[in-house]
Amino acid sequence: MKVNTASPSSADHITADRLKSDRTSEEKRARERGLRVVAIGGGTGLSTLLTGLKRFTLAPGEIPSKDSDQQIIRDLCAVVTVSDDGGSSGRLRKELNMLPPGDIRNCIVALSEDEALLSKLFRHRFDKGSGLEGHSFGNLFLAALTSITSDFSEAVRLSSEILLTRGHIYPATTSNIELEALMDDGSRVRGETKITASSGRIHELFLVPPDVGPMPQTMEAIAHADMITIGPGSLFTSLIPNLLVRGISQAIVESQATKVYICNLMTQANESLGLSAADHIQALNRHGQKQVFDYALINRAPVSNEMKAKYALEGACQIVNDLDAVEALGVIPVLGDYLEEVAGVARHNTTRVTRDLMDLATQHPRQQA
Repeated sequence: MKVNTASPSSADHITADRLKSDRTSEEKRARERGLRVVAIGGGTGLSTLLTGLKRFTLAPGEIPSKDSDQQIIRDLCAVVTVSDDGGSSGRLRKELNMLPPGDIRNCIVALSEDEALLSKLFRHRFDKGSGLEGHSFGNLFLAALTSITSDFSEAVRLSSEILLTRGHIYPATTSNIELEALMDDGSRVRGETKITASSGRIHELFLVPPDVGPMPQTMEAIAHADMITIGPGSLFTSLIPNLLVRGISQAIVESQATKVYICNLMTQANESLGLSAADHIQALNRHGQKQVFDYALINRAPVSNEMKAKYALEGACQIVNDLDAVEALGVIPVLGDYLEEVAGVARHNTTRVTRDLMDLATQHPRQQA
């Protein structure tokens, strides 16, 4: 083959630039076909959901295949409650005057590209050592970055970069908050750990101080989302606190996104004993002062007799699916076999949950304002 060594003409430059521009435009269009998803919650429920959503989420710089017909997530954001005051998180919060890192650490691990060594490292918990015992490495890592940057949200961002997370993680608020519960008997209980340990029924939940704001990035993500999910998770200590942050519930309502509640599988001692699926939705609506959801993913698979007996020892049981009451709230139930039993605990099958979420987002695209 004869190679032309002459200098390229201006026409060659124009052609090359145009090809580059066309390729960039095609990559942009490919990414824009993806969904923008905001997942709100805390505890094990949120990190478990994120593990499933990550499978559909593009890595930074990744371009989806034009030939693939699988729906993808181009932008995934997790909004995480920051009211934990127990365990390693509670100790760091008191000793270093920082936000509790535990739930956020779990979300970083769930979205990390490397689920082997780095994830294991972040989860590692010291079982001995003066001052170290009981702390997880991930919590200490976030504490160190917070000390260096003097900004917890920046520490979270940097940690996410180091672990190459497929998504953004935002604390629900960067204010130092506590939970306070008004119980049915009129008494008040302050602090998440004490609320969880209380034997009374929670009537209403408050943030202390009450008027705390969210991060601007959270509000922007909610405004532009195609789908917003809340749950699964502890009703009063993982889910409702997010809705009490100033402006979040209103932003969810005003967003054109499809809004989905992922219902818990079992009632929870000291939080939701005796509450049905509709009761959970009503509690969320009442605290958010709005009708929040369009759909609710509700499990229809029965728990095994062995699991039923184990939960009964705690006074807990499988959540009653009062579908007529759910529909009366203006929420469409989506039934699925979402229950799986793992190591003696009822857990959501994230593959089925995320598949149905993606189907919902595809069948009911964001409305154009």
